[in-house]
Amino acid sequence: MLDRYWFGTVDRISPEAPVPVVRVTNEEDRLGGAANVALNAKSLGAQCTLLTVVGEDAAGDRLCELLAQHGVETVVGRDSHLRTVMKLRVIGRSQQLLRMDFENQPHHEVLEQMFADYQRQLPLHDVVLMSDYGKGGLAHVGRMIELARTSRKPVLVDPKGSDFSRYAGATVITPNRSELAQVVGSWHSEDELQAKAQALRQQLRVHTLLVTRSEEGISVFDDEGHFRQATQAREVFDVTGAGDTVIGSLAALLACNMPLRDAAVWANRAAGVVVSRFGTAVASHADLCALT
Repeated sequence: MLDRYWFGTVDRISPEAPVPVVRVTNEEDRLGGAANVALNAKSLGAQCTLLTVVGEDAAGDRLCELLAQHGVETVVGRDSHLRTVMKLRVIGRSQQLLRMDFENQPHHEVLEQMFADYQRQLPLHDVVLMSDYGKGGLAHVGRMIELARTSRKPVLVDPKGSDFSRYAGATVITPNRSELAQVVGSWHSEDELQAKAQALRQQLRVHTLLVTRSEEGISVFDDEGHFRQATQAREVFDVTGAGDTVIGSLAALLACNMPLRDAAVWANRAAGVVVSRFGTAVASHADLCALT
């Protein structure tokens, strides 16, 4: 995804309708979606490759340009039937006034054409990370997970939707609080949450379920039980991309053979860094060192 920001000043209300008039003074493009995940891993020193499909359009060109500028290796397919997802945010006085999404729902599996590329890239990497944004790119993800697990590669999935069965066999799934509730239903206590999370984990044959819980921090459910870390106390400016930071950081740290629970703690700290910044952002190695 391409995250585009229009920054401006608001001095008056439109005479045409009761809406603010934004005089745009600055424009900025940032990496969003899976590209932001890759950038978060790259910012911690990981050598990562982003495998994705974009449209044959200006937004896709700009996305590839930004990835190259940030030094993220890419294997990019172009699809004439796909519109590159772009989110345009209009900002006035440091407040988001409007967001416009430009996208289309593909009528086919857009990553199917990239499966041979996936097979070629798999032996070259230590960890596989799949970011699902419900845009049709991972409609048939099961075969990719199976191949990675057969190759003894950990598979991390940031899921989407109300059916997690397609992620069965993954190593780690990282839903947020509301995404988990869509699948297992609401809970009224920590004990009830643990019971539902562990039942889902066993049903999907997943090693670890890591739930991001916003101001409540993170919860890790695994064979050892339930581990929880509270959010680090800091001012929250913008939660955009916090989940991307968690899973991107987690993948980079697991690739360094850090134990998963320890990696989850540092991934949560990294997310605490980015929510104190505006828009899609990343946490660097220096940021994390400053927290020690």
